[in-house]
Amino acid sequence: MKLEIDVITIFPEFFEKPIQFGPIKRARDAGVLEIKLLNLREFAPTPKEVDDYPFGGGSGMILKPEPIKKAIDSVKKEGGTVVLLSPQGVTFNQKLARRLAEESQIILICGRYKGVDERIMKYVDMELSIGDYVLSGGESAALVVIDAVSRLLPGALGSEDSAETDSFEWGILDAPYYTRPRVFDGMEVPEVLLSGDHARIERWRRKEALRRTLKKRPDLLDKALLDKKDLELLEEIKKEEGL
Repeated sequence: MKLEIDVITIFPEFFEKPIQFGPIKRARDAGVLEIKLLNLREFAPTPKEVDDYPFGGGSGMILKPEPIKKAIDSVKKEGGTVVLLSPQGVTFNQKLARRLAEESQIILICGRYKGVDERIMKYVDMELSIGDYVLSGGESAALVVIDAVSRLLPGALGSEDSAETDSFEWGILDAPYYTRPRVFDGMEVPEVLLSGDHARIERWRRKEALRRTLKKRPDLLDKALLDKKDLELLEEIKKEEGL
């Protein structure tokens, strides 16, 4: 199965270099991902007619609906999902990334200036935000979505289970990792990781992942997929941390 991502933007050059690296490039090379960059200006009567002043007054410019609709129509296939990157959207997360990775086509609309004409919402299936802060446009957000989604596609990562062990895949943060040298600046790699005992290592990593989550993002634990063993580990951690 192949995923096609079509990006509607007034700055297609923003994406040209980033999509040539890492998991995005590997997914494209593997033939499981195709990315098309649509210059919104090419769908307007003239390149300068992609935006206009808002009715009712106020500062800023609004992206006009006609060029966006024409751009959508030029690529949309049956079953394609149209996504608007917008501060009004639901917050993007790993669950949504997995959902989008199962689509056959995603059309990403990058807003700019003050926003897009509200009437374009008739053609949008999903609004996504990557956080509660202000960006200059939707391009940065679109690139985040492309990165998160593409790395879930077959062949995008060096190891088949790399994505499965990432932070947030199970609703909690990932465990700490170590590599050579064995001793750095007086700090040693935990002995358990050198033991060769895979069961002990797996338990340690799960426990440390839970410990990290408890310390850094305790809010995630309320929604995480925790089993009986996880809850027992959490109790051990709380006793160790004096909580």
